[in-house]
Formats: sequence, structure tokens, C-alpha cells
Amino acid sequence: MRAALIALVIVVLLAIVAVATGFVNLSGDAGKLPEVSVEGGRAPSVDADVGKVVVGTKETSVDVPKVEVGTKKESIDVPVVGVQKADGK
Repeated sequence: MRAALIALVIVVLLAIVAVATGFVNLSGDAGKLPEVSVEGGRAPSVDADVGKVVVGTKETSVDVPKVEVGTKKESIDVPVVGVQKADGK
């Protein structure tokens, strides 16, 4: 493993020296991206029939702990979430 690493470092150093002294000349052109044109078309139209989320409250009885001995039932409003299905047109 160590020998392979040393060999790799030597090859990289030789490549740097070869380019720096002009022994190896690397040249090329910048190239060019292709030209693309798009004409016409339109975005797709979508008609979505979706349901509604209904949020409200309803009255219900729950056990409410008190500092007193025992518990008693009280009426409170608790949140309710429902879903109305979409009209099947």
C-alpha cells in the first residue's frame, strides 16, 4: 500500500515537471454548447375536483381531574376534523 502511494506521488510529480518544462504541451479549445430552439407548445390544463377539510368543534363529556376527591363529568368543546368528499362530476 505504501509503495503504491509513493509510486503515485512520483508519477504526479513527474507529470507536473513535464508540463512546467514544456516537455508536454497540453492545449485545447474551449468548445461550444449546442444551440437549442423551442417553439410553440402550451402548458397542460388540469381540472381538479378535490374535497375540503372541515374543522370545527363538538361538545362532548370527558373526565376532568380535580383537586377534590373523585372526578366529575364536564362538557367542553373539543376540536373535530372531517373531510368532505369531492362532487363526482
